[in-house]
Amino acid sequence: MKPMDSKLRIGVVGVGYLGKFHAQKYHHMPDVELVGVVDPDTAQGQAVARDNATLHFQDHQALFGKVDAVSIAAPTPDHYRIARDFLDQGVDVLIEKPITSRLEDADDLIRIAQAKNRIVQVGHLERFNPVAVALRGKIVQPRFIESHRLSIFQGRCTDVSVVLDLMIHDIDLILHLVRSEIKSVHAAGIPVISGNIDIANARLEFVNGAVANVTASRISAKNERKFRLFQKNAYISIDFANHQITHVHPDESQSGGLIPGMGIEVLTVDKGDALDDELKAFVHAVRHRHQPLVTAQMGRDALAIALSIMNQIQETNQHVAC
Repeated sequence: MKPMDSKLRIGVVGVGYLGKFHAQKYHHMPDVELVGVVDPDTAQGQAVARDNATLHFQDHQALFGKVDAVSIAAPTPDHYRIARDFLDQGVDVLIEKPITSRLEDADDLIRIAQAKNRIVQVGHLERFNPVAVALRGKIVQPRFIESHRLSIFQGRCTDVSVVLDLMIHDIDLILHLVRSEIKSVHAAGIPVISGNIDIANARLEFVNGAVANVTASRISAKNERKFRLFQKNAYISIDFANHQITHVHPDESQSGGLIPGMGIEVLTVDKGDALDDELKAFVHAVRHRHQPLVTAQMGRDALAIALSIMNQIQETNQHVAC
């Protein structure tokens, strides 16, 4: 365990759109020393280093021996190589989602982390959304989940499928809520303005009978992040973007109203700072040597479903093209 009176030495590898915010958050944590940031883009790396009173390095190996933990926000194809190198050096890692590009690489990272007794946390940020936190204890054995994650086209992350870019957030949440093995996956999707899938839909059927219908798009006319969830004696609607939960449940005192015999509660949750909470949770896990909220295995499970969806879409589209 890291002595509580000493600062945790942390680095950030990849300081583009998301990684620069990792650096900012760590810089403002009183119990953390931001040792340095790594980025092959010298101008970007130096700018982020300057703004956060730290050093810029061109290569992640320059941090070896200098850090206790790192955030890896480099491009997804580089996740495995960078994380493996740090784990081999005895450094704990937070890896932005998805954990890796390939399942076998995720499995190898899990193996190395176990052998080295290292912590691996995966950056599935929605787990730290204050709305998701407020739902703890309210969701019990959901039977049907419908999720929509729609985004106005932003021109970034088009080097990967929308399944790995956006849908994987909801896949992780659904796996966390349902807690059952997948029985079958039915998926459809298509590239519209990029060379990768831009809009996708998947129906996930679980061994315990639960069903999830998941849609993700990065070519929408609006931004939307919503869950609709049905379980015994309850319907719960979750608006992640507007931090609102609508809970419909039996209430004998409600003889009239919109749904007779049912009470309707609307809860608005403070916006909070999910990324700050995620990084603080990582720091806490590293200091106290406990399992993180989103483990490497959980990241691996979400990746497995995402790749299954992508493979099915690819096979279907190839068949149609023929």
